[in-house]
Amino acid sequence: MQWIEHPDFQTLTTTVARSLASACAEGIEQRGRATLALAGGSTPMPVYRQLAAHPLEWRSVSLMPGDERWVTHDHPACNLRAIREAFAGSNPEFKSLTPENPDGEPSLDAASAALSDLNLPFDACVLGMGGDGHFASLFPGAPELEYALNPEGEALATIVHPDPMPEDAPFARISLTLAAIAASRRLMLLIRGERKREVLKNATGSGLWTEFPVAALLTQPHLPLEIHWSP
Repeated sequence: MQWIEHPDFQTLTTTVARSLASACAEGIEQRGRATLALAGGSTPMPVYRQLAAHPLEWRSVSLMPGDERWVTHDHPACNLRAIREAFAGSNPEFKSLTPENPDGEPSLDAASAALSDLNLPFDACVLGMGGDGHFASLFPGAPELEYALNPEGEALATIVHPDPMPEDAPFARISLTLAAIAASRRLMLLIRGERKREVLKNATGSGLWTEFPVAALLTQPHLPLEIHWSP
C-alpha cells in the first residue's frame, strides 16, 4: 500500500490520469485490450476528463462503473451517465452493472453478462470513499456487507441495500465485491480533505470493517493499492 500526498487537487488529477493512461496502454500492448473499473462521484470526474484527452487506442478500452444505482442510464444519479459525459470525445466501450431501464427488484443478470464479456481482471480500478468509510457501494449497515467483503468470495458483483438509505441517492445498488476489486492489477483510492483523511486514519486503526468498510480493503495483504490524497 502506498500513501501519495499531493499539494493540490490539480496535481492529484494529473498524476492519476497519467497513471490510468499508462495502465490502459500496458493492457492494450500486452493483452490487446484494457479494462477499467471507475468510481462515480465528483472527485474522480476531472481525472476522467484528463484521461479522455490522452491519445490512446480508445476502441480497445472498456470502462465500467465499479458500482451503480438501480436507476435508468439517463437518470441524473446514474454513474454510467456521468462517466460517459466525462469521456465525451473519446470512443471507449462502456459496460454497466445494471440494465438500461431497470425495473422491479434489483438483480445481477446484467452485471453477470457484462462482467463475463470483459477481459478481467481490471487493468485498474478507481475508488472513492464516503465520509462513513464506504467504498464502491459497500456501505456500513448494509445486510449484504459481510458477503460483499469476503476476500475469498467467488462472486464478482453483489446487490446492496444501504441501511440507512443515503438521502442524496436513495437507491438500491449493484456493486463490485471486494474480491473483484482486489484482483485489479492497479488500485487507486482517491480522497480529498482533512475530514476524509481522519476517517481513513480511524478505519486503519480500528480494523473494524463493519463500522468502516474501507478497513477491509486496507488490511488485504499484497494489494497494489495507491491512496492518493489532496487538500
